[in-house]
Amino acid sequence: MSSIADLCQGLVEIEKSIIYPLVDRLIWLILTIPVSTATTERTFSAMKIVKTRLRNRMEDDFLANYLIVYIEREIAERFTIDMIIDDLYSMKERRAQLK
Repeated sequence: MSSIADLCQGLVEIEKSIIYPLVDRLIWLILTIPVSTATTERTFSAMKIVKTRLRNRMEDDFLANYLIVYIEREIAERFTIDMIIDDLYSMKERRAQLK
């Protein structure tokens, strides 16, 4: 066995993962660390770009929604103006609230 993934596969094949569940869980956690770290770093990198000095006073909800669109921009690029207008048009009519 030359890697941790091979070790995990070997434990499952010889059914030692049932006898040593904590070792199996530890190996699974070690294998997922790079993925979870990359996701976190990507989010903080996007926040650094989005939250500039001019936008420091933006509300948390707006910032969270803006970051989702920025991070998932490949999906957001597929939206057209007509799709957005149709979606807004199909929403219930709401009253404007004055603050």
